[in-house]
Amino acid sequence: MNKIKELENKKYWIWLSLIKKLGSRRKLKLLEIYKDPEIIFNLKKETLIKTEGIGEETINNIISSKNERLLNHHIEYMLKNNINIINIGDKEYPKKLKEIYDAPVSLYIKGNLSILNKKNIAIVGCRECSEYGKTASKYFAYNLAKQNINIVSGLAKGIDSYSHIGCIGAKGNTIAVVGNGLDIIYPKENIELANKIIETGGCIISEYPCGTKLNKMNFPARNRIISGISSGIIVVEAKEKSGTLITVDFALEQGRDVFVVPGNINSFNSVGTNDLIKQGAKLISTYKDIYL
Repeated sequence: MNKIKELENKKYWIWLSLIKKLGSRRKLKLLEIYKDPEIIFNLKKETLIKTEGIGEETINNIISSKNERLLNHHIEYMLKNNINIINIGDKEYPKKLKEIYDAPVSLYIKGNLSILNKKNIAIVGCRECSEYGKTASKYFAYNLAKQNINIVSGLAKGIDSYSHIGCIGAKGNTIAVVGNGLDIIYPKENIELANKIIETGGCIISEYPCGTKLNKMNFPARNRIISGISSGIIVVEAKEKSGTLITVDFALEQGRDVFVVPGNINSFNSVGTNDLIKQGAKLISTYKDIYL
């Protein structure tokens, strides 16, 4: 099947992702009732009103989103920029991610989607990391990639970037999960890194359609995917109040292993990580300490 036909067949999944203020749980509920997004697209307002758990604002958002011209624009952009979409029923969809409470209904992907169901571990930590954090994240990423484990992170500055770089240095595959549309690379200084991830057999994924701008409210949702597609997470440097700790919370809720690199007791960057160790997270000092 050529790419044009393939995306045409997925156009109603693209449409479902474009509906404003419709979260994963409600989308899953609608699919549970109606089975297929094309059926939902063709529903009249009278039918939607009778659907349990769907309020008036959601119904109006569903109705107003039925824009064939906009859908075709997205398909054209995705074709031109080699962006694919998979849904929760596809065999390529990450099996581990499907298990979580609020699994995304679909994922946009740029790069090699065949790696999503292989053994993955996430590495997360400070954006403003120290030299110690930089060295540690590259060390773990490099050595785990050498064991044929994919490295998952968020393409942010600091620990995320060095984790992707360490994996690429080992000729491994790395997965970057972002909180915006795949038409945007943030931060801009990571454009070259993003290209390298794809060139070396990795991929960049997002639950958000192209055109979704950066919004700090999207980061926690992004973090549940980072832990959700991984067997465990490694925390390298986290401040006392850090977004990294949100990923840890998701990992624990999802039943994932949490590994922590201990830090300098005099460093602000280590308060969060050292607290996690006190709370019972697995302390690691070598990649051989990690079991999946």
